[in-house]
Amino acid sequence: MSQSLKIDFNDNYEPHEVFISFEKIITDRRSVYSVSIGRVRSRDDIKKFLHQTKSQNNHDKATHHSWAVRLSHDGAIYESKNDDGETGAGQVILRILQKQHMINTIVCVTRWFGGIKLESDRFKHIQDATLYAIRHVKML
Repeated sequence: MSQSLKIDFNDNYEPHEVFISFEKIITDRRSVYSVSIGRVRSRDDIKKFLHQTKSQNNHDKATHHSWAVRLSHDGAIYESKNDDGETGAGQVILRILQKQHMINTIVCVTRWFGGIKLESDRFKHIQDATLYAIRHVKML
C-alpha cells in the first residue's frame, strides 16, 4: 500500500456498512459494470472486502476488479489503488474518493468486457459507478 502523508482534518465521510454491492448498474456495448463499496480500517479489511466482492455470483468471470482505498490512522491518510488490467481505473476511483472526502472507504468497480473496446468511455463508466456507490452510502 502506498503512503500519502496528508492530514486528516476530520471533514471526511465514512460508510456505515462493511460491504454494499450494486450489480449491473451500467451496460455499454456489451460491457457490464458493477460496483462495491464498504468501510475498511486495515489491510485485513481490504483483503476481506476484495474476497467478498470477487466471491459474488458470476464475479469470478469478470475481466477486471479495479479498486481504490483511503484509510485514516493517527491523523495521516493512506491511499492505495489497483487497476487489475484496466489501465488508469484505480486512479480514477481514488481521485473521486479524494474529492468526495471519503475515508476508511474502499470502492471496487467490476467490469465484464463485452468484446468491443470502449476507449475513453470506460473512464466515464468507472467514474459514474464510483459516484453511484458513494451517493447511495451517503443517503443511508
